[in-house]
Amino acid sequence: MARSAQQQPSAGREKAEMSSEHTPLLQNVPVDERRERYSNARLRRMCTIGLITIPFLTLAIVAVCVLLAGESDLFGDDPESSIDSATDYLPHPAWPAGNGLYYAELKDILLSTPSAAKAREWSQYYTAGPHLAGKNLSQAEWTRDRWEEWGVKSHVVDYEVYINYPVSHRLALLDGERVAFEATLEEDVLEDDPTTGLEDRIPVFHGYSASGNALVNAGIALEGKIAFVKYGGIFRGLKVKRAEDLGMIGVVIYSDPGDDGDITEENGYKPYPAGPARNPSAVQRGSVEYLSIGPGDPTTIGYPSKPGVPRQPTEGKIPVIPSLPVSYAEALPFLRALNGLGSNATSIWPEHSGGLGYKNVSYSIGPSPPGVTINLVNTQEYVTTPLWNTIGIINGSIANEVVIIGNHRDAWIAGGAADPNSGSASLNEVIRSFGVALSKGWEPQRTIVFASWDGEEYGLIGSTEWVEEYIPWLTDAAVAYINVDVGAIGPDFAVAAAPLLNKAIMDVALQVPSPNQTIAGQTVGSLWNGHISTMGSGSDFTAFQDFAGVPSINVEFSGSPGGNLPGGSGKVKGVYHYHSNYDSFAWMDKYGDPGFLYHETIAKIIALLAAKLSEEPVISFNAVDYAAGLERYLGHLRDGVKELLHSTVTEAELSIETVKILAPLTRAIADFRDHATALDSWADFVESATAGTSPPSIHVRSKLYTSVHAVNTAYKRLERDFLYAPGLDSRTWFKHVVFAPGIWTGYAGATFPGVWEALEYGDEKWTAEERKKQVKRWVGICADAVAKAGEGIKAT
Repeated sequence: MARSAQQQPSAGREKAEMSSEHTPLLQNVPVDERRERYSNARLRRMCTIGLITIPFLTLAIVAVCVLLAGESDLFGDDPESSIDSATDYLPHPAWPAGNGLYYAELKDILLSTPSAAKAREWSQYYTAGPHLAGKNLSQAEWTRDRWEEWGVKSHVVDYEVYINYPVSHRLALLDGERVAFEATLEEDVLEDDPTTGLEDRIPVFHGYSASGNALVNAGIALEGKIAFVKYGGIFRGLKVKRAEDLGMIGVVIYSDPGDDGDITEENGYKPYPAGPARNPSAVQRGSVEYLSIGPGDPTTIGYPSKPGVPRQPTEGKIPVIPSLPVSYAEALPFLRALNGLGSNATSIWPEHSGGLGYKNVSYSIGPSPPGVTINLVNTQEYVTTPLWNTIGIINGSIANEVVIIGNHRDAWIAGGAADPNSGSASLNEVIRSFGVALSKGWEPQRTIVFASWDGEEYGLIGSTEWVEEYIPWLTDAAVAYINVDVGAIGPDFAVAAAPLLNKAIMDVALQVPSPNQTIAGQTVGSLWNGHISTMGSGSDFTAFQDFAGVPSINVEFSGSPGGNLPGGSGKVKGVYHYHSNYDSFAWMDKYGDPGFLYHETIAKIIALLAAKLSEEPVISFNAVDYAAGLERYLGHLRDGVKELLHSTVTEAELSIETVKILAPLTRAIADFRDHATALDSWADFVESATAGTSPPSIHVRSKLYTSVHAVNTAYKRLERDFLYAPGLDSRTWFKHVVFAPGIWTGYAGATFPGVWEALEYGDEKWTAEERKKQVKRWVGICADAVAKAGEGIKAT
């Protein structure tokens, strides 16, 4: 999945850069912002930090001093009498050093092993034929076998899921009884791109689209009509949902070159394969499941799709009206039929970026002339069928601390060289590198789990079902989830992460050499602008972050022709053909990542990040970064609350009333920052105690491990404390009170989503006073969660 439609700014999200089908599914999160203070806040905060921090720092300082002095017993006991029992408190005899290899030796292996040539080899395998969800068992088994060869114990896990496959379709423009245009609904077969001509190539269709035959006048009245829309703005499934809500009976969605920046035919670039511009016949397939309502199998929301489980109705989760994707070449006759009829799209949507004006398209919205009709036919087969996740495990010394790394394997097409198999090829290189370390006797401190997910494209199915099955274990053990979907299609390093992980990825990025060595010694981090986005949805991190409360991160090398990524350079070689047959090995080899050096580099980043999270004695989290994020999100809520109150109070009362409504959350966040500061300070001192040059006795190290384990437990459970068991009001699968995808964006993230949904959508069902009550209710829920998180780390 992995790509978003252009996201419109929303009060409920970070004020974001315009994104496109080529941008990550993410939102901008500045790190810090001054928060409003209340009377004596500075004095109160300093006292609180002191009271919280002093006991922890005292213990840590004593530990450091004892270790540096070479004392054998931190607490005055006789070390010789307790060595045997103390050993039980150590994860392994060499702790806090590495088990079998020093940490520096492990990092050297992880930086030297990943190979661009090997990544190219894996890419060529994955993209050689179709691998649609539920139809790629051979790839799942091949992946398992490779991982086993590299020393990683692996197996295939199956789920029985409800999905659809295409049977037949039609899209025609009729003028009276005459067929004015019949769309082929095919992408051109290209001699220079072998997989575009495979006999078993997958037809264009939408996952979870409804079957239907619609024949209507394309007029401006919406009820009973067919919507003809461009990709962009919001997730495609929500376009279909909105059309359905308005009484429309079908949707056709096309890709417009206006989203391709400067690399267009209009600007003189030749289309792929002769040049870097979009091939006019390219079609974007994709799911139309209502992703922001609940991902995964729509018949088993909240529990895994295993044989014999009860099946839920699908109403409200997938469309009941048919939809089809189409190329811009075959959209032209339909768009031209509306020329000069009704308003121009730009007059209604100023951000409209149509790029077909030079093709005689005026982007008029209708109504259409008398007698002009559209016939949309869509026949889908719905089945309950197995899909297959491949899971690999390297057992660590600490039983209840686990790092998970995943990428999805399924694609809408035979290729998928970018989405998802640039990530698949890179993940293989990560695992092969850890396999080299295993062959040298290394064992990780924490368990590492690798996952090759199936069914992501339909709605994050493989990962969601797995998380729902293993939620008790994940709640107890999961430290973090690392996701790679599209691993490499450009030169710009792009990151989305839970705030706890900001520190770790910044450190790792500075250790990995950049493929773009304009100056000797440049690293990915030195060329990266440091932008870290929030987690929305659209890839396999969703269930981990929003349902299980596992801090997650998504990494990739991306880019766009217009440079419209956060901090994006625009230095890409060709337009990315998202979910098209032209997302192929041939395109990747020529335009996406010639030489596969960015595949190699993203593998090094993932491997080093996994090693950092699994090997360092103190988990490399930062709670103060989370506090800074909460303060930022609170600032955005102030704007929304002021807008809610604007018509009910005077200008003089507006700020006062806003402060009153948000007071519980403001206090909770202030207290959370104090506790976060204390925890991070404690963690720094404990970490320094593990870095001694001479190993102390087993007994001393066991006492130190007890402190380290307490810090790590606090960090590990922090994200879980932001879960609210009943879930969001209108979509109860989403449990996180701080993060969720926007309900009407699907991909882009919302912060404090419960409050924002009451602010933005409450006017549809509540009076102004009831809406205000709901906002206060959700402010209270969020305040309670933040307070719980703060108390949790305070009590450690």
